[in-house]
Amino acid sequence: MALHKGADRTAEREPERRKLSLNPFFGEADPVSGMTLAPPTHRLPDGPMPPATAYQLVHDELMLDGNSRLNLATFVTTWMEPQAGVLMGECRDKNMIDKDEYPRTAELERRCVAMLADLWHAPDPASAVGCSTTGSSEACMLAGLALKRRWALRNGERYPSTARPNLVMGINVQVCWEKFCNFWEVEARMVPMEGDRFHLDPQAAADLCDENTIGVVAVLGSTFDGSYEPVADLCAALDALQERTGLDIPVHVDGASGAMVAPFLDEDLVWDFRLPRVASINTSGHKYGLVYPGVGWALWRSHAELPEELVFRVNYLGGDMPTFALNFSRPGAQVVAQYYTFLRLGREGYRAVQQTARGVACGLADRIEKLDDFQLLTRGDELPVFAFTTAPGQKAFDVFDVSRRLREQGWLVPAYTFPANREDLSVLRMVCRNGFSADLADLLLDDLAEVLPELRRQKGPLSKDAATATAFHH
Repeated sequence: MALHKGADRTAEREPERRKLSLNPFFGEADPVSGMTLAPPTHRLPDGPMPPATAYQLVHDELMLDGNSRLNLATFVTTWMEPQAGVLMGECRDKNMIDKDEYPRTAELERRCVAMLADLWHAPDPASAVGCSTTGSSEACMLAGLALKRRWALRNGERYPSTARPNLVMGINVQVCWEKFCNFWEVEARMVPMEGDRFHLDPQAAADLCDENTIGVVAVLGSTFDGSYEPVADLCAALDALQERTGLDIPVHVDGASGAMVAPFLDEDLVWDFRLPRVASINTSGHKYGLVYPGVGWALWRSHAELPEELVFRVNYLGGDMPTFALNFSRPGAQVVAQYYTFLRLGREGYRAVQQTARGVACGLADRIEKLDDFQLLTRGDELPVFAFTTAPGQKAFDVFDVSRRLREQGWLVPAYTFPANREDLSVLRMVCRNGFSADLADLLLDDLAEVLPELRRQKGPLSKDAATATAFHH
């Protein structure tokens, strides 16, 4: 039997050093303080509290957020498999920018870019260039910057002294494009809605282009009604413009949602790099890419579409690291989750998931149309998203009344007014994502049927001002 000396009391003689051996988070605060003291909410508490108490305080307040699965306003993924959650938990401490420190995470990002380049028919997927972002908003900013810089390089003799760049797009674009134009001093030229056309008109877009146009944005899946914009027709109109005037205007496809739907459900639709005029494409991995927020992707046809001077080569942690981003540090968890989802589903798996979402959307739209109180604008047969308004003869209530009453049942169904030139049109919109099942659609229809009799008995809409009628802001 081995002999052992008595306890080493060195640590007891160095109490200050002993304190440093423990993570301060591990120390249990006064166990009764959480029962007797209410912590301040707008300044730091004076001291720590037990972790269980802190958790419960935050947990209980977040219960008031509601159930994200019942949120039919958001395009953002609200359900993933438990295994994806485990992977994300294992990677949340990895800084995506530290590519030398986390080379496998960087490799997974590179593979995702290659997979998307192949999915979107890049002429040479191996030479396509792309990056992950925090979402489509950052991806759009990067794509817009590349368009502007390419235009500036071609017009160095006129810019910035006399020429002001402009960007042409439909008025239905997501607000990030308005932000881009504001932040980077680009004139936003908007094609308004007209009649039953709720997105960009190709010829109207071409008519707005001139020698100062940096590009035209086409949206594959409008957030207003879920419809695809005619990218091929837009490219044809710009081809004709080039033949007449010599102006060579590139196209960026904002495929925030549709770029992860059309490749699987609408394979014959030509909208991507098969069109030579399409210079860049973005998508949101955290929308129909089926990943929790936030991750997006921006891809360019080739290195020629992304000016080298926009790419920073940083000597960071001992390595040469090319980056094109507005952000620097961000977690690698979402990129890993995107690769997991690509690996897990493959083409057939994505097709099944997106087809199910479209099937739920189309079925729900058909059943709402049969209620006779509503009129469909779209049917969910492009994006799994549809918009509808009240029927022409329905004077007792409006869409804002419906949104408010459904919210009382726990459903978040946005109501909003369309932009110029259709400010007269107010609609409800339903986004059907993975996780919004046919059973949940049945429950939604049941709740809608329950509130309709009371709405029909109203003497008129309760909303006095459409701008304040709902908490939803498009």
